[in-house]
Amino acid sequence: MSASSTRPSYAAVLRTPHATRTFTAALVGRLSYGMVSLAVLLAVSRATGSYAAAGAVMALFGAASVFLSPLRAALVDRHGPRRALLPMATLYAGLLGTLAAATWRPGAPAAVLGAVAVAAGACTPPLGPTMRAVWGELVTDRRLLQRAYSLDGVAEELLFVSGPLLVGVLVRFAPPAAGVAVSALLVGIGTLAFVTSPVVKNVAVRASRARTRARTRARTRARARKRIGRGLVQPVVVAAGVGLSLGAVDLLVLAFAEQRGHGDDTVAWIFAALSSGSAVGGLLYGAVEWRAGTRGRLPVLTAGLGLSLAAAGLAPGFATLTGAVVCAGFFVAPALTTAYLVADESAAPGARVQAGAWVNTAVNAGISTGAAAGGLLVGHLPVGAGFALAGGAALLAAAAVGVGTRYPRARPQHQNQNQKYEQEHEHESGTA
Repeated sequence: MSASSTRPSYAAVLRTPHATRTFTAALVGRLSYGMVSLAVLLAVSRATGSYAAAGAVMALFGAASVFLSPLRAALVDRHGPRRALLPMATLYAGLLGTLAAATWRPGAPAAVLGAVAVAAGACTPPLGPTMRAVWGELVTDRRLLQRAYSLDGVAEELLFVSGPLLVGVLVRFAPPAAGVAVSALLVGIGTLAFVTSPVVKNVAVRASRARTRARTRARTRARARKRIGRGLVQPVVVAAGVGLSLGAVDLLVLAFAEQRGHGDDTVAWIFAALSSGSAVGGLLYGAVEWRAGTRGRLPVLTAGLGLSLAAAGLAPGFATLTGAVVCAGFFVAPALTTAYLVADESAAPGARVQAGAWVNTAVNAGISTGAAAGGLLVGHLPVGAGFALAGGAALLAAAAVGVGTRYPRARPQHQNQNQKYEQEHEHESGTA
């Protein structure tokens, strides 16, 4: 574990014992998630000859994956990463392999593909939330943990940019179903390497001990659960607001480009600009030692995203829109990083994966809802008004979490919330 005297930097994060190995393994598995959406979409559309069928299969796959995420995370918290993630990853990879085989040649029934996709989505291993819980155990210095979460968020952003590019390269030489098969292989290899890391075993042991201590004090646990539930409201609301805004932006950018006669390559550049802005913003955010506490930063960062998107609606041309989108991107990774930090601080002992999963679920659900709303906005409102409403979703989330929020200075202690909770109640349970 990292010492509090370690100089807070990204290099210090990666120098933490077992951090590089564990993080790399998790990224290999999570690269599957960056590839699988486009791979499944292309494979199903080729196999059925119907874009509508492909969209329906993807919607089923995404819904099962997103809305069952807290349940899967609870299994990880209850049984530990090794006992829960490996069966999930085995089922998920096997079902993706089945989907790849079924879509390798045309003629597969859409209903069968939809059933396999739902089953696969239901088994998606929560590698992202679990890795963030592992960061919380690996890095006990809160300043260093902010950098770890920022690094994790930026890496995830890059995975979701590079994943579709890898699929694009792969389909030049093989059927789209090969992309689904590669996704299955990546998640299997990555999860196996992740759960065999020594630090992941230690996390499972600590979580089990924390649950045992919590069970010995029923009244304390009830009070803690109520406090934790309130604490998770803010990060979940912010994550949903950010997701709503981002989900609507994709179609708004497409409509903006079409109205001004730009091609699909232009749209790709704007999307890349958003991701690049998010990556740079995340790295810069993680490198700063903030004096304000995480809950105080949460509404400010979310409001920054909302204002930037609203300003994008005033853009007269492609260059101005790109600049506004880059500015909006600066706030995406920092806002989500802070949401995960607040969720981690609020998590009950032995329930850190679930806390992160709720934030993750809120983001993905918000993106899906925002995409659906974006389709309605594009058809009935000017693009500028659509950007204003997309920004308004983030501003509304910022206002909701900002009302009544106290703005304490960042805590000087270099211990996480779970450690503090455990230390306060250790004498009550008699556990050394």
